[in-house]
Amino acid sequence: MLWDRLTDVKESSQGQFPLTQNVTVVEGGTANLTCRVDQNDNTSLQWSNPAQQTLYFDDKKALRDNRIELVRASWHELSISVSDVSLSDEGQYTCSLFTMPVKTSKAFLTVLGVPEKPQITGFTSPVMEGERMQLTCKTSGSKPAADIRWFKNDKEVKDVKYLKEEDANRKTFTVSSTLDFLADRNDDGAVVSCRVDHESLNATPQIAMQVLEIHYTPLVKIISSNSWPEEGQSIILTCESKGKPVPEPVLWTKDGGELPDPERMVVNGRVLSISFLNKTDNGTYRCEAKNPIGRNSTEYVLIVHDVFNTLLPTTVIPSLTTATVTTTVALTASTTTSATAISTRDPNALAGQTGPDHALIGGIVAVVVFVTLCSIILLGRYLARHKGTYLTNEAKGAEDAPDADTAIINAEGSQVNAEEKKEYFI
Repeated sequence: MLWDRLTDVKESSQGQFPLTQNVTVVEGGTANLTCRVDQNDNTSLQWSNPAQQTLYFDDKKALRDNRIELVRASWHELSISVSDVSLSDEGQYTCSLFTMPVKTSKAFLTVLGVPEKPQITGFTSPVMEGERMQLTCKTSGSKPAADIRWFKNDKEVKDVKYLKEEDANRKTFTVSSTLDFLADRNDDGAVVSCRVDHESLNATPQIAMQVLEIHYTPLVKIISSNSWPEEGQSIILTCESKGKPVPEPVLWTKDGGELPDPERMVVNGRVLSISFLNKTDNGTYRCEAKNPIGRNSTEYVLIVHDVFNTLLPTTVIPSLTTATVTTTVALTASTTTSATAISTRDPNALAGQTGPDHALIGGIVAVVVFVTLCSIILLGRYLARHKGTYLTNEAKGAEDAPDADTAIINAEGSQVNAEEKKEYFI
């Protein structure tokens, strides 16, 4: 009979086994330890800490620790809670089922060390352009070691140094990271941030930020309002200067000296206005800006162009004074008409402001010269011909005379007759 009871207990205990799970908790949080038994014939359950101190035996508290409380106690479950968990609470906890023999199950409690808020050191304001900057981000108390990442205006910077050191308690770590770079004017006003990532932060990283202040010499640029300035027009030159500290009012000069015509060349702050442009305004204009860091300048070469006009220039072609040949008179009238048509132009246009068509002018001059030469040749031949005719008529009457005296008398008679027959040539 007794043997049968022992056999039943042994077979029953073989189906009984405590079940536990590992627990991870953030330092300062609450850890819940649960031990379950699927089949239990009124056998006691017990929880003990890593030091093998009994915490609870069924529903009876064994260790005087106000942080440890009973959550649930039954034949199938024993659950307790540990509040305000510290790093020293980490370790292996044991759930025991008092059967024959005693059965146990282990649950490991992991305590995460929360990293402290990071701090950025090494920044001195302001920083001069070109100086080397070393910013260090540091955080302590993390377990396991935290991860540090650098960002500049939300863009991650990869080239950094990383250092991990174990704290004095030999449980947590101090982590630091250094960002090394040369100060540039483009970094002025940039936000440099150091971000600490850790599993204890529940996907909410800790961030430290630093706004950079970089001082640099002015950057100068001249902007023109007129890309093709012509005589009589106006032009506005704007001197844009950017620097930190803010540059002082700019200085305008022309060809290394002062502006020669203050009445037409007016400076208003950073703007130079020149009215009624002419050729004397050609030259190199310099804009100079300075601040306590240094000075800088830039130049603009002004070239004033002639006024563009499609009309032909005024060309005076002298008329031919030849009144003896009818054809020449008609040609002169035609030439004068052409010159009058060519010389038609805008009376308001300035001299030297037209763009002459040299090919057309050359053609006209060539025609005039050719016609003139032809007229002179025709006139010469005409005069020579009439002169020969006169000499021939003068000798008439002397050809048939038998002797010299008779020839002279005939010639004189011819002269008398010649006086009676006068010819007129126009």
